Amino acid sequence: MPKLKTHKGTAKRIKLTSTGKLTRRRAFGNHMLSKKSKSRKRTINTSATVSGSMAKNIKRVLGV
Repeated sequence: MPKLKTHKGTAKRIKLTSTGKLTRRRAFGNHMLSKKSKSRKRTINTSATVSGSMAKNIKRVLGV
C-alpha cells in the first residue's frame, strides 16, 4: 500500500498530545463576543479533545 499524504489543513488545526490524544480549538470565539457570557467565552477559550470515530479518522489523515 502506498504512503498517505498528511492532510495539511487538519494538521494545522489539531495537535497530538504526548499520550496520543487529539486536541482542537473550540468554535464560536471570533466575533459577536459582547452577547456571549464570560463563562461561555472562557469555555470557548480552552481546548477540547477529539474522541470516538472522529479521532480514528483524524489519526488516519494525520498519518499517526
